[in-house]
Amino acid sequence: MIDDRPVLDDHLHLDPDNNRGIDAVRDFARVGGTHLLVVNKPSWHLGVEAETGADFREVFERTIDIVEAASSELEGRAWPVLGVHPGLISRLVDERGFAPDEACDLMQAGIDVAAEYVESGDALALKSGRPHYEVDDDVWAASNDVMRRAFDHGAALECAVQLHAEASEDMTEVADWAEAAGMEPHRVVKHYASGRLEGPTPSVMSDKDRLETAAERGEPFLMETDYIDDPDRPGAVLGPKTVPRRVRWLLENGYDEAIEIAHVETPKAVYGIDTEATLERDG
Repeated sequence: MIDDRPVLDDHLHLDPDNNRGIDAVRDFARVGGTHLLVVNKPSWHLGVEAETGADFREVFERTIDIVEAASSELEGRAWPVLGVHPGLISRLVDERGFAPDEACDLMQAGIDVAAEYVESGDALALKSGRPHYEVDDDVWAASNDVMRRAFDHGAALECAVQLHAEASEDMTEVADWAEAAGMEPHRVVKHYASGRLEGPTPSVMSDKDRLETAAERGEPFLMETDYIDDPDRPGAVLGPKTVPRRVRWLLENGYDEAIEIAHVETPKAVYGIDTEATLERDG
């Protein structure tokens, strides 16, 4: 731990079969990390080429298993975040010959299955979004429909929805869609966010410039690495030790309040989790 504080990485991936897996969790814990939100890897990265919504169960079950193993390494715990990566739509349309509406139906079915795990208490939140790159209008529309399905479940289950989406500092329209579905818009989390965002809650990539911006704003935010656990792309995102190291850096620079916001207040408001109560403290 760092000064007896909870330290949460809001978004990272662990490979249940290969690569670093639990060793990455041990690295995180060794430098003071205590809590993790583990997002399932894209289905095709785990060898699953889904034909039906039920086909995603293998991805979700394997993620839940490694999250249980991760929790045993932490002074806090880990939680699964389950869903369908929005990049799947391009794989379905461009490589597998799906029409956009057919791809939408399959991806919505996968979201429906992920929601079952949230309802049963086996997962904490859902993941959805839309491509962060240019796509045809019909693919964009289908992707937005998938995301709206996630918001429907978020409203019904009163859970958060993490979004993988394009770089933006203003996603008020998306937050409005969630609110129209019955969700509290602060429960929409924009992963890979900059330090400034209107609409959803930003899950800020933990480089110093972005964190300084977020800390100085004083608004709710989370911290993440988007660690992908892929040795073929070692420099693609941040390593598992980054969030604890950035917490130390924030402390050294007097941003104590920002640490409380990112690791205690915002997780409670967005996900309903108590990072302090779930922390094992000596004595």
